[in-house]
Amino acid sequence: MQVQIIIGFALLACACAQVSQTYEERPARHPRDVTWDKKVGDGKIFGTLGNTDDSLFGKAGYKKDIFNDDRGILKGEAYGSRVLGANGDSSYLGGKLDWANRNKNAEATLELTKQIGGRTNAAAAASKVWNFDKNTHLSAGGTVSQTLGHGKPDVGLGAKFEHIW
Repeated sequence: MQVQIIIGFALLACACAQVSQTYEERPARHPRDVTWDKKVGDGKIFGTLGNTDDSLFGKAGYKKDIFNDDRGILKGEAYGSRVLGANGDSSYLGGKLDWANRNKNAEATLELTKQIGGRTNAAAAASKVWNFDKNTHLSAGGTVSQTLGHGKPDVGLGAKFEHIW
């Protein structure tokens, strides 16, 4: 009798565990962001509206290839965003230029951002690879960012010499 009660209790516990496991494994509902882009002239307008657990957000902007020729590729972008949240709201504006020349193994970026009611930040980065022969390369790059009118800039430099034997 005692063995039957223990087996019955064990079966009941397994059934309850199975029911609770099935309930917990339901897939969570993921938020669905609305994104769009539309070609306008030589560029493209893009945007996203969405939400997280505690905020709503929207971001939009305009991208354009300024040139794509033997000088390389220069792309420009202007954008803005707005976040409404339980802990406050924020708005940002920004602009970015990206240049790359694959033939010369060089890249550069310049970005300006501004939080409405806050300071402006400027950031720049550049890198270059020099090929001495098919097995020997030198790559170097650097970054600088500055909150304009506040403190000293943050600077980063790096280089790598590589020879493949």
